[in-house]
Amino acid sequence: MHQSLRDKIISVCEQKITKKGETVGVSFYAFFANKNDNPEQLMEAATWWIQTHQLDHFEKAVKVKEMVEQGL
Repeated sequence: MHQSLRDKIISVCEQKITKKGETVGVSFYAFFANKNDNPEQLMEAATWWIQTHQLDHFEKAVKVKEMVEQGL
């Protein structure tokens, strides 16, 4: 995964955790605007989320952030 996507995921997860607490869930769509302005990055996130790690549609933001920080 490119570093720019890693940074975006960590930042969004941190914001959501701060606002809603440690139990807040996210999907990979949380890292993108409501329009398809970066299809390559969207597919990169979807591949990491769905194919590589077989995550559920919603996962705890804390879990996703830790996975990205660990380089998984």
